[in-house]
Amino acid sequence: MKHEDIWRALDTLAAEHGLSASGLAKRAGLDPTTFNPSKRRMPDGRARWPGTESLAKVLDATGASLEAFTALIAGARALASGGSGRQSQRRIPLIGLAQAGGEGFFDDGGYPVGGGWDEVTLPDIADPNAYALEISGDSMDPVFRDGDIVVVSPSAPIRRGDRVIARTTGGEVMAKQLARRSARRIDLRSVNPAYPNYSFDLTEVTWLHRIVWASQ
Repeated sequence: MKHEDIWRALDTLAAEHGLSASGLAKRAGLDPTTFNPSKRRMPDGRARWPGTESLAKVLDATGASLEAFTALIAGARALASGGSGRQSQRRIPLIGLAQAGGEGFFDDGGYPVGGGWDEVTLPDIADPNAYALEISGDSMDPVFRDGDIVVVSPSAPIRRGDRVIARTTGGEVMAKQLARRSARRIDLRSVNPAYPNYSFDLTEVTWLHRIVWASQ
């Protein structure tokens, strides 16, 4: 468990509930600056970890279970499918990953459009532009298997190690893990070692969205 993974999990949990880091702290009854980026390091540069009491208050305030938060730290998904009854549900657009590369399903910003989408009911995601994809193939096995449904949030923050959906300028849509993103290139990793990794010039990637939930 890494320092940055814990803070990424808190940031993503906040985004899932339509909150900033300070908004999440306030909802949990903490000082609004508790989770600010400036509080994540000591003055001498050493890592500062969030306290267990603070984490407990966050989980209680959001209704997330410890198991869901642990999975979020690992980057696999944000909210457990079983979860508490406090999670609301909504219907979001769904298509297969193999279909997603076709024309007419996304606008230029990567938001779902058109009439070719099905719908699926899943735990509510704060992002109004969230959508769902059905995984095809086994390049992300065992994290995501053929037939799994993943929920994708265009507005969720993305860090190294996150599972993402990427669309290239050539129209290819793929589920990968973000290995590295620089000012010029994006490196994507296939979790299954039987499949190649990819490296793109930044101009070759139309958009990159974070996977925030999976029906595993």
